[in-house]
Amino acid sequence: MARKETKAEQKARVLKVLEALDREYGTEYICYLNHETPWQLLIAVILSAQCTDARVNMVTVDLFKKYDSPQSFAQADLKELEKDIHSLGFYHMKAKNIISCCKDLVEKFGGEVPSTIEELTSLAGVGRKTANVIRGNIYNEPSIVVDTHVKRISRKLGFAKAEDPEKIEFELMKVLPKEHWILWNIHIITLGRTICVARSPKCGECFLRELCPSAMPAKAGKGEH
Repeated sequence: MARKETKAEQKARVLKVLEALDREYGTEYICYLNHETPWQLLIAVILSAQCTDARVNMVTVDLFKKYDSPQSFAQADLKELEKDIHSLGFYHMKAKNIISCCKDLVEKFGGEVPSTIEELTSLAGVGRKTANVIRGNIYNEPSIVVDTHVKRISRKLGFAKAEDPEKIEFELMKVLPKEHWILWNIHIITLGRTICVARSPKCGECFLRELCPSAMPAKAGKGEH
């Protein structure tokens, strides 16, 4: 059984991982959901549940032309909005949440997207993950978004142990330097989509292989450790 890593050793490994990610992917903040305004990003994130960003972007091209403000969404007909977003799945709940969310945006926040985690999570369809996307991308507030890639790869790297996304968020807040909180999600999504793929991680090609306790030996081929 391998010796347990000390806090000092983990801290050093964390910094090496972050340096490698910065070298490989840069330090520019990237949002994979197309938007021009904060409220558009909020709706796009609600739509992205159980759906790919690429599919959401295909739908929002026309959706944001048809509904050009929070007021338009707040006044939308539920059945009609369901048809508009039908291809994204879970359309009934998403349509219901979007209308309710936009009513609150208009009535409680003057049509503006709030910035605090408490205000954001008071909106229909908005959990901590969605709130942190908004806080990071719109308000540049240090925040960690725990999606499926971040959950899986953070655990593989040994930076988190929990299963619950909210608990993982707080674990990572203790492990990662604050200035890397937003970048962590951006970098790990890219890594998860290209190299550390869930079903067949390409450990032999991974630039983090020497720093990852879950890395498969190169000769072992593909597969989970």
